[in-house]
Amino acid sequence: MIDKVTRKSMLIRPSGRSTDFISPSFGYGCLYNCSYCYMKRHKDNGLTVATNTGDILTAINNHAFFTPVDKPNQTHAEYTTYDISCNEDFALHAKHHQWEKIFEFFKDHPIAMGSFATKYVNPRLINFNPEGKIRIRFSLMPQHKSTLHEPHTSKIIDRIKAINTFIDAGYDVHINFSPVIVYDGWLEDYADLFHMVNDYVQYKDRVLSEVIFLTHNFKKHTVNLGRHPETEVDLWVLNKQEIKKSQYGGENIRYKLSLKGGYINQFKQLHKSIIPWNTIRYIF
Repeated sequence: MIDKVTRKSMLIRPSGRSTDFISPSFGYGCLYNCSYCYMKRHKDNGLTVATNTGDILTAINNHAFFTPVDKPNQTHAEYTTYDISCNEDFALHAKHHQWEKIFEFFKDHPIAMGSFATKYVNPRLINFNPEGKIRIRFSLMPQHKSTLHEPHTSKIIDRIKAINTFIDAGYDVHINFSPVIVYDGWLEDYADLFHMVNDYVQYKDRVLSEVIFLTHNFKKHTVNLGRHPETEVDLWVLNKQEIKKSQYGGENIRYKLSLKGGYINQFKQLHKSIIPWNTIRYIF
């Protein structure tokens, strides 16, 4: 279900990790059905699309000019970066948006740069050259876990191959290793994934990455038990997890701090041994 609305809130929130800021939502919800999706905790079905694209771009424009940001920083050496897809998969939903207008805005803007993570290789986007002012972060995980947790998304090998294609088309492209799920054999699977990345990515001097370990949620756990309980074998492992209140008051489940540091170190060591050229911007 696609609902059209006038976006009223023009709040631009600090991000500080993937980007400097998070823009007002062009879309809210997702037409995928990933087992771990935090959006599904808030909007279980469908997608809400903002009709007042121009108002959102005006808000970003004003914010960019009147909000000083120290550069360079880890999000970008020069531009102030805005995540335009925090609450959706923009590549999947592009046909529901005025995506060319949005991309043109960032392409021409002297300060602002757009960014979004995706699990979908959208060939239509290749026909637009944003001249490096749109960053696509392709999400990657071992294929058999993607098949289970990210049904109907683009194959992992296709996302990896798309890195070169989208750079050739004029995009800035990073890798989003997210979510990293810890299970028996996870390091062996990530070794295979890293070798695939090493084998296929040509622009080894340009592709950076971000790494985010799994965060789960009581509400999403309950929904999953009713719809696809097989996913919870990976996601709900309480002997490895602990409750952590989110900044918005929700009760989330994350890997125990006493364990997570070790998982992060194992990931970083393996990553460095196979794809040392792929600088990790941040990991948590």
